Amino acid sequence: MSLEQKINHQLNKFPAVKKVIKRVYQLGMYVISPKIKSEGNIVRGSPDDGAEYFFGYYDKSPWDATGRYMLCIKARDTWSDVSPKEPAYILLIDTQNRNKTEVIAKTHAWNVQQGCMLQWLGPDYQGKILYNDFRDGKYCSVILTLDDKSERVIPFPVYSVSADGSFALSLDFSRLYRLRPGYGYHNVPEVTANEKLPDKPCIWHVDLTTGDVTPVLKYTDFAFFQPRPEMQEKDAEHKVNHIMISPNGKRFMVLYRWFNGQRKYTRLMTCNVDGTDMYVLSDDDMVSHCCWKDDEHILAFENKQNGGPGYYLMKDKTQEWTHLWNFMSADGHPSYSPDGKLLVTDTYPDRARIASVKVMEGDKVTVIARVFAPFKYDNDTRCDLHPRWSRDGKKIAFDSVFEGHRGLYTVQVER
Repeated sequence: MSLEQKINHQLNKFPAVKKVIKRVYQLGMYVISPKIKSEGNIVRGSPDDGAEYFFGYYDKSPWDATGRYMLCIKARDTWSDVSPKEPAYILLIDTQNRNKTEVIAKTHAWNVQQGCMLQWLGPDYQGKILYNDFRDGKYCSVILTLDDKSERVIPFPVYSVSADGSFALSLDFSRLYRLRPGYGYHNVPEVTANEKLPDKPCIWHVDLTTGDVTPVLKYTDFAFFQPRPEMQEKDAEHKVNHIMISPNGKRFMVLYRWFNGQRKYTRLMTCNVDGTDMYVLSDDDMVSHCCWKDDEHILAFENKQNGGPGYYLMKDKTQEWTHLWNFMSADGHPSYSPDGKLLVTDTYPDRARIASVKVMEGDKVTVIARVFAPFKYDNDTRCDLHPRWSRDGKKIAFDSVFEGHRGLYTVQVER
């Protein structure tokens, strides 16, 4: 772990102080660092008209199954507020027709980190899309058929959708907004705002065929499972985030977090999709971004107490793990290629405000893109690259602001 990372780890306990020190340090280092705008064979996918364009999170692909069409979100302002109060527009990009765009929908429930959970609906990943919205005073999700623009409204928002498109898992986006604004929605006041540990549902099962919504787990289910003293303190506040369903749709992972003052603790948990067979996969306090490699293995960036910060490949329902790429100790957003042979991840801006997209094959690490991150986009309204695979594993899409505003870009992967 570098000196910078050690200091950063300690400052995580004091977020307000960290924010000030980080900005002063970044400004000073930027002044003395070499300047670049971008490097790599980067191609803009979204329009270059001054508006803000992006896709969302790293666990979804903007491409349909044919590779011809891409999804994108258009907004006016993504730097003033993490969960803007004005609507955003959903665009379809035709990559075989000079990237011609068509506005196909509008959403009132979105944020600058994960968008509106916009995605192609499986199992065929073409013809139908799904996204979250706010209608008639409630959060919902919408399945839009592109051919005739017909809609089917599901009376609940989604967080993670099964690969076959039959169901989704969801959480409380209003509580998430209060505790992590860049990932929740502002529209509905949180009903558990005055409860540190609600004895109320925190994860729901959403049937995308019938529209039925069923509670799966409560906050207390997590807090009382193999409890630690820090969880039981009176002022400890609890939440869940980052649900990801396994490829076969049988289990899911979730980050269960609790806060004691400014101190944050995180457990990586796995469960059957009905909430049974809960397992603590990692209990090292710091777990960040994860992805399923297959139905039994999860890759996570974490700071293991006996291994330090890095990427760890873990086998579900065991304490078996392998520390991969020991020389990489910086957090990123990882995902495996469709064939499972490659992994892509990114970095946060370094001291020169440069972020990178990296592809790993075995022990080989290749930087395929480097982009500048203006200070205008920082902290909660930062633009993480969130790299995502095309369905054929030949391209990577990522969001960036190196041209002065958010855009959706692609880069070829040499295989």
